[in-house]
Amino acid sequence: MLKFMSKIFVYDEFSPQDTAMLQALYSRSASSVEEHVNKVKETGSGKFMERFYVGYGHSSIADCGSTTLFIEGISILADKAIQDWQLYSGQETSTRYIDMSKQPIVDPLMTEDSREILDAWMDFYISSQEAVQNHLKEKYPKREEEEEGMYEKAIKARTFDILRGFLPAGITTQLSWHTNLRQAWDKLSLLRHHPVEEVSTLAEEILLKLKGKYAHSFSHELYPDQEKYRKYSMQSYNYFDPENHPAFRAYTNIENRELQKYKDIIFWRPVKTNLPTFLSELGNVTFEFLMDFGSFRDIQRHRNGVCRMPLLTTKFGFNSWYLKQLPDSLRAKAEELIERQAERINKMDLEPKYLQYYIALGFNVPCKVSYGLPAAVYVVELRSGKAVHPTLRRIAHQMNQSLLEMFPGITLHSDLDQDDWDARRGLQDITEKK
Repeated sequence: MLKFMSKIFVYDEFSPQDTAMLQALYSRSASSVEEHVNKVKETGSGKFMERFYVGYGHSSIADCGSTTLFIEGISILADKAIQDWQLYSGQETSTRYIDMSKQPIVDPLMTEDSREILDAWMDFYISSQEAVQNHLKEKYPKREEEEEGMYEKAIKARTFDILRGFLPAGITTQLSWHTNLRQAWDKLSLLRHHPVEEVSTLAEEILLKLKGKYAHSFSHELYPDQEKYRKYSMQSYNYFDPENHPAFRAYTNIENRELQKYKDIIFWRPVKTNLPTFLSELGNVTFEFLMDFGSFRDIQRHRNGVCRMPLLTTKFGFNSWYLKQLPDSLRAKAEELIERQAERINKMDLEPKYLQYYIALGFNVPCKVSYGLPAAVYVVELRSGKAVHPTLRRIAHQMNQSLLEMFPGITLHSDLDQDDWDARRGLQDITEKK
């Protein structure tokens, strides 16, 4: 029997910079981490980095230390700007489970007219909740086997599913961002040039916080040519804003004859099992579609690919799903509100990037996402489930059909049941144990 000499240590008690330095020393020393830990304890946290940092590659050390930022009181638009990053990890306030009626709203113009537009959206959101809940209880009566508390939570979640379409994108939220120190700089170095002032100001504030706590990891010298390039790229290409966009389209550069080489693992795959990531080398699958901005936020959460940030406008209309879920007594009122609000918004003397704050989440945006095959399959299967917001679930079903047409015989384990009501959504909560 083979005898191995491995040792395993877990050190989570040190600061991000010290943890990064502990890892970095492996490349310059054959000593055990136990010896390096003793040096941390001798010199004190924070001073260890000063002792060894000089002469070592800056970026690779910063890869090894992580931190978590908690950001509050920013608009959903700023929230999405932070999350527009393939390496983002974190959580945000869910408009599907939280009553947003008391949240402040960012109002860039701060005029009587702009306030009236925001108030009109919120008045409908608040005043319609009881009627929508009663309508849902008639549509989905509680079954005998369903627990009362679970059922009530599910009804409330579906109510927010529907009425979140009427929330203005300027409504404030909160999020966490867990990142290594290098990626924090890489993202913020771009975000500080974001075309929207709220976002660029926020990026500078985050940088000041990080510099104050991790000075060695955020001591970057700024070069004029790099800054000019970053500013130009962010100002020119931050938003995906085509004049026209298909309701749905899918295409790929993956060749089926290449897939056949791996048919044993592509066409035989158990439920809830991912395809091997090396299959991404075969090429990409691209999906283009129109979907409401509220559900765009969910598709954006899939980082293993490219998801363009759309400009939120009124030109692609309001997603009809939200209107169809309303009781008859509210539907005509909602349609009138949407038409009136769109007209008022488009008359405002503001650049399109700032008009976004006044546009409701139910308006459609042009979406374009590109994935390798493993990621495409993962997204399609996960987002086909009943717990997914119906407007995204409908797109996932179209994606599923497209994959079957592009790759005949591929195995997909999607939930294609057309019924999208499931009271078990009431269990998807975080509650304190009694």
